[in-house]
Amino acid sequence: MALRPAPIHYRGIASMSFSFENQVALITGAASGIGLATARAFAQAGACVALADVNGDGAHAAAEALAAEGYKAIGIRCDVADLNEVEAMVKQTLAAFGRLDAAFNNAGVQNILAETADATAEDFDRVMSVNLRGIWNCMRFELQHMREQGHGTIVNCSSLGGLVGGAERGTYHAAKHGVLGLTKSAALEYAARGIRINAVCPGLIWTPMADQMAASGQKEALDAMVESVPMKRCGKAEEIADAVLWLSSTASSYVTGQSISVDGGFIMR
Repeated sequence: MALRPAPIHYRGIASMSFSFENQVALITGAASGIGLATARAFAQAGACVALADVNGDGAHAAAEALAAEGYKAIGIRCDVADLNEVEAMVKQTLAAFGRLDAAFNNAGVQNILAETADATAEDFDRVMSVNLRGIWNCMRFELQHMREQGHGTIVNCSSLGGLVGGAERGTYHAAKHGVLGLTKSAALEYAARGIRINAVCPGLIWTPMADQMAASGQKEALDAMVESVPMKRCGKAEEIADAVLWLSSTASSYVTGQSISVDGGFIMR
């Protein structure tokens, strides 16, 4: 089976009832893929959006494209592994829009495929610094403001890799499992203070990262993964965006500390 998203009748965010008028959303890893789709969905739902990415040119270009369509958006260059850059990112968002209502901590990287005995410390540290420490960095400063503000929502991007194991992917899966631990613990801390914190666990989603994995020699493995998905297709980035907006909206006002799998049924096997 070719690794391409199958044609589907996709409703899209425009026909959904979420409204984020007069609210501000911050999205990391927003230059492409799931992050960009989510930033666009927030903008279409009325939010002012801050698009952050280590690819600063990409973040600025994406924000400019949204602004050209009449949306309020800014691009920010940010390496989420750097605590100082994350603090500056949140401050820049607040300086531009005056508040922060929703955050989607999405930035992430893949590990270099290797058995545990052969994995390098350098790759372990690289993946953990972005996929786990990066989430912690973002939550730290987002929560400082939301705590003073008295409300807010945070959605962290984990993965199916946060729920299951995977041969030669131990570093990535360890980080993504850690994201769920951070999410649950912080959700307990802030549940009574008007702040909800949840996670999404995307399955096989067609993004530039999937392209990179195929180009690096993992196409056969990816094709096999598609075959193992009960829906027999890749997901769309917009389908993750819908889940993020639901978790960020009043429609999920009694939901916190949860991890939502958006995976075509993979995890239920």
